[in-house]
Amino acid sequence: MPKMKTRRSAAKRFKFTGNKKIKRSKAFRGHLLGHKTSKRKRQLRKSTLVDKTDYKRVRKMLPYA
Repeated sequence: MPKMKTRRSAAKRFKFTGNKKIKRSKAFRGHLLGHKTSKRKRQLRKSTLVDKTDYKRVRKMLPYA
């Protein structure tokens, strides 16, 4: 059977923690930042974990991670 391909877009967006949880960055940080508060922009800088409802879907995109 041939090797499975990793979805490169997913590989660039997600990283794994030591316990195989998946880390992601938050959305709404790309543009239109003028009207967002400093607090909101500061909190969007931090990374967060992928929700358990999406975990299986993201794992499928990254077969060798």
